[in-house]
Amino acid sequence: MSEIIILFLGAISAGLLGSLTGLGGGVIIIPLLTLGFGVPMHYAIGASLISVIGTSSGAAVAFVKEGFTNMRIGMFLEIATTAGAIAGALVSGMLNPNTIGIIFASILLLTVVLNLKGKPDHQEPRIKGTLEDKLKLYGTFPDKGVLKSYSARNTVPGFFMMMFAGAMSGLLGIGSGALKVLAMDNMMRLPFKVSTTTSNFMIGVTAVASSLIYFQRGEIIPVIVAPVLVGVVVGSFIGSKTLMVSKTKKLKTFFAIVITILSVYMMYNGIRNNFS
Repeated sequence: MSEIIILFLGAISAGLLGSLTGLGGGVIIIPLLTLGFGVPMHYAIGASLISVIGTSSGAAVAFVKEGFTNMRIGMFLEIATTAGAIAGALVSGMLNPNTIGIIFASILLLTVVLNLKGKPDHQEPRIKGTLEDKLKLYGTFPDKGVLKSYSARNTVPGFFMMMFAGAMSGLLGIGSGALKVLAMDNMMRLPFKVSTTTSNFMIGVTAVASSLIYFQRGEIIPVIVAPVLVGVVVGSFIGSKTLMVSKTKKLKTFFAIVITILSVYMMYNGIRNNFS
């Protein structure tokens, strides 16, 4: 019973982090299950994917209601992430758990390095006649009571980056929110809060696509998934309320510190074959 309570509290933390940063919560769930509870890597990934769906469901509703999420951009990019997620889930079944652990840590460390590069919080104007204009990849979002306009840039590179993000989601069970946020924030030059909230909207669909393959392989265990799912939904709801009053710079700093610690720890355990 105590283990279930600890797992539930850990899942709340994962949901909180997932909704604040668009990560999907898997960056905490997978280390918690594999290293804290000794759950095999593939079962942990299966549970994480279900938690990602919960995080997306819990946070996305609030973000859409408040006007942060750009559903059109999200649905367009979902074409790429869903295709990638299916491919990643199929490849995952062929890899050693320690290899997955090392890839997991490497992707997250890469995310931190890219995220720490100094860059402004983008707010690009709409330019008529461009690909982004034709696809209607623009919108507005509220910022301290003011409605601000923005438009996407570099749609084609962003689309292919999303395909890679989807593959990492299916392979690692992290929702690939980190890579999605980086693709939208760095490459497509969307405002950070729009990137984060749109990522939250997208990760659920991406996770559903790959979780079906894990379910078919018998790697989704109800007794593990249940407390994780309930916990992340609670945490993501709390996080969605926090994001609306938080500062972008503080979010990015918090994002970098947490992911660096977890990445180093996962890398260490993967190299020492602790996931076998």
